[in-house]
Amino acid sequence: DLAAGLYDDARVEIFRVNWQDTAQRVAMRTGSLGEVKRAGTTFAAEVRGLSHYLQQTKGRVFQYTCDADVGDARCGVAIGSAVYTGSGTVVAAVSPRRFTVAGLDGYAHDWFTRGLVRFTSGAALGQAVEVKAHGVQGGVVTLELWQPARGPLLAGQSFVVTAGCDKHLATCTAKFANTVNFRGFPHMPGNDILTRVARSGGG
Repeated sequence: DLAAGLYDDARVEIFRVNWQDTAQRVAMRTGSLGEVKRAGTTFAAEVRGLSHYLQQTKGRVFQYTCDADVGDARCGVAIGSAVYTGSGTVVAAVSPRRFTVAGLDGYAHDWFTRGLVRFTSGAALGQAVEVKAHGVQGGVVTLELWQPARGPLLAGQSFVVTAGCDKHLATCTAKFANTVNFRGFPHMPGNDILTRVARSGGG
C-alpha cells in the first residue's frame, strides 16, 4: 500500500490521551505524511506540519506547457471515447511496474505514455497509476507504470487506460485537435530572452 501511494499526504493527528478516560485528550500536533523510506518489512515516515502547504504553488502558473489535466473540464477533450480510452488485460508481468497486455493492438506506440491505467479486477482493483511508457514492438504491447501495482499482477487482470499528453502545444494540436483549449503560454518570452546579445548586421 505504501508503494502504491495509498498513504501519500495522509493526514496525521497526534494526541496526548488519558488512557484511564480516553475522552480526555488534547491535540498536540497535526500534519501529513511526507517522504517514506522503506527497509525490508519496516518503514520510516516523515510527518510534515501544516506550514508545509504554504510552500506549495497555488493558483495558475505562467508557463510554456498546459496546466490542465487531459480530459478535465478546462481541457475539454472527450477522453472517454474509444479514440482516447482503451481496455485490455494483463498477459504477463515482467515486474510490479511493467507488463505485457492484450486488447490495445489498435493503438500506436506511445499513445498511452503519460496516461492513466485504472485496474478493474484483481488485487489492484480500483488503483489508478500513471503510465511511464507504452511500447509496441514486434506485435507485443507493453505498459510500464511509474509506481508498482498493488498486489501481484496476474494474467487476465483487466484495466482501462487513457491517452497521455505531454502538455505541449504541438501535441495538443496533432493528437487531440484541441488547440483552442490549450492552457499554456507557448509564446511567452522566457529566460532565453535575457541571455540574447545584440549582433552586428555588418559583413
